[in-house]
Amino acid sequence: MHVVMFGDQHLATMGGAQVSMRLQQQFLEKAGHTVTVVAPALHGRARQRLIGGDAFVDLPSIPITPDREYAFTWPGRRADRFVDAALAKRPPVDIVHVQGDFWGAFIGHRFAARHGLPVVHTMHNRVDVGIEATTPFPKLVLGALNWWQQRAAAGPLRMPGRDGWTYLRRFAELADAVTAPSSHFARRLEENGVLPGGKRAARRSVDVVWNGIDDDVLDEVLATAEDEREPGPPRFVWLGRMSPEKRLLPFLEAVAESGVVADVVVVGGGQQLRAAQRIVEERKPAASVSFVGRLSYPETLRTIRRADAVVQTSIGFETQGMTIFEAASLGTPSIVSDPDLARELGSGLWQVADDADAAADVAALAEALRRAAADVEAGTAPEPDAAIRERFRQSSRTAAMVDVYDRVRS
Repeated sequence: MHVVMFGDQHLATMGGAQVSMRLQQQFLEKAGHTVTVVAPALHGRARQRLIGGDAFVDLPSIPITPDREYAFTWPGRRADRFVDAALAKRPPVDIVHVQGDFWGAFIGHRFAARHGLPVVHTMHNRVDVGIEATTPFPKLVLGALNWWQQRAAAGPLRMPGRDGWTYLRRFAELADAVTAPSSHFARRLEENGVLPGGKRAARRSVDVVWNGIDDDVLDEVLATAEDEREPGPPRFVWLGRMSPEKRLLPFLEAVAESGVVADVVVVGGGQQLRAAQRIVEERKPAASVSFVGRLSYPETLRTIRRADAVVQTSIGFETQGMTIFEAASLGTPSIVSDPDLARELGSGLWQVADDADAAADVAALAEALRRAAADVEAGTAPEPDAAIRERFRQSSRTAAMVDVYDRVRS
């Protein structure tokens, strides 16, 4: 079958949704399917990471961040004509898979409506939490998004409301299936009425399909990894986009407050890089902190495998928390701040005490770092559930998604 995926950002940019979509594309193609990915074109240095091949339709776009990593495409008739012309040269489309929350979702649903195609919509983000964490006037932004949605998306969107859940509900009503990358997020979507309402929707529930890990890279990293831990202080790794909702700065404050002697590696980039470096310069933690920038996917997994713990610090934002599942697949435990993610992971973790107060939260994270360092040094670190390795393989996740595709096409 020919699957067309629509995203908010090009797959060569940073982000969990982009990593997930890249793997979905690769493993669908391995299974004999055709995949086209429609997303904004790259700009600046991000173009150096351009993924080649025939699978991509790069929409006319403008950069929207100072580092030109991310871009925006206006969802209107010009974009519609561009997408239609590009896809007219490709095999007939069997299914539309929307994996965006903003312009990518608008453009994808408009395309599906024009051509009468079935739609699967994967909800990757808690829109309300993300906007609250990244904008100064979140209610105004959500109101504007809801207004924009009712004018730019496809189909009848009469549902009243100006909050994040109403925004997601409207997209779900246009979809024949809605999927979520975790049980806890699927439950939250269902509790807030984010349910498929398309003409081909066979069930009013959310399908749980985890994002996965590349089978081949996983096996390669495991095969080449040392069985014995290398001598040295505890090794902690933090991975992700350096933006407020990921809570890198509180993590570095906690590293300094904890007093642990450890090697801390920060992987990724973003707008808070300089602020993060300043904290290390000013607080002078006992730990050695290194910023290694963006790494390739295989090198990221090798870094996780060499670590004694992956540190996950966002709270209420992640819909799966891919890094801690990648860590569990590689046998590396995690320090987890989000109680939902801790419950989803189940084992092989140190959970940070839940506290709404920011200062107390940094203290709780510092205490979790001290506990983890002590357990690593004593050789008593918790072990992740070995079953996660097989459940998290992308081949199994792709098979689960193909079942969803087949259901909405029948």
